[in-house]
Amino acid sequence: MKKLFLFTSILSLCFFSCKKDNSGSAGSTSHVTVKMTDSPGSFDAVIINVKSVVIVTDKGEQTLNVNGGPVDILRFRAGKDTVLAGQDIPAGTIQQIRVVLNDSGNRVVVGGIPYDLTTPSGQTSGVKLNVHDTFTAGVDYTLRLDFDAAQSIVATGNGKYILKPVIRAIPQAVSGALTGMVNPATSSPKVYAIMGTDTVGTIADATGKFYFPGLASGSYQVRFVPVSPYVTKTVNSVSVTNGSVTDMGTITISTQ
Repeated sequence: MKKLFLFTSILSLCFFSCKKDNSGSAGSTSHVTVKMTDSPGSFDAVIINVKSVVIVTDKGEQTLNVNGGPVDILRFRAGKDTVLAGQDIPAGTIQQIRVVLNDSGNRVVVGGIPYDLTTPSGQTSGVKLNVHDTFTAGVDYTLRLDFDAAQSIVATGNGKYILKPVIRAIPQAVSGALTGMVNPATSSPKVYAIMGTDTVGTIADATGKFYFPGLASGSYQVRFVPVSPYVTKTVNSVSVTNGSVTDMGTITISTQ
């Protein structure tokens, strides 16, 4: 009995220190992290000053502001990248992505000499990228912007350079989610998803539903610690996959 009390206490500590937001909005949003990488170009440096990234879905437009300042994208090649922004947005089908640049701060360095990069006036609303993908609720995504420096920098012939961005947007799911129902709902269990030494906790709501957004892919042990007189129940080998929601169905909590 002492061991059970100690185990429950440890799980309670993990619950309060490791739990993720399980409000109603967690079931309708996806977290998106925008990163930029580069394809090689024959320049000393290419400085790009991104103002914002607009993600257009069937739920509307979401603007992710970039506060990091100008970035030399040539530093981020061969698998390297830099984070521009991150935000929760309504889950849904992506229709378009727009990369909006600041009017100043864009330049290229050639032979040790910096040149300002001007952008065509028609791009004031942003570089439009057509993307057809779906953000699933509760799943974390990386939106990788692959900037092609070689094709994006155009020499005018009079010692000036124009920036006509050629960018490829690559959405990638980097987590999954886990959900289910407990019966009866009056057992009000704390629910723990355990993988190795990592524990994430939540609470089943008044209807008995539990939900874990943003879980790393892998095999989990899911433990239900209900109120008295119900007893603890454990379900082993629950698989979570990036980009999908694993539904455990109904888990019955008994008093024996």
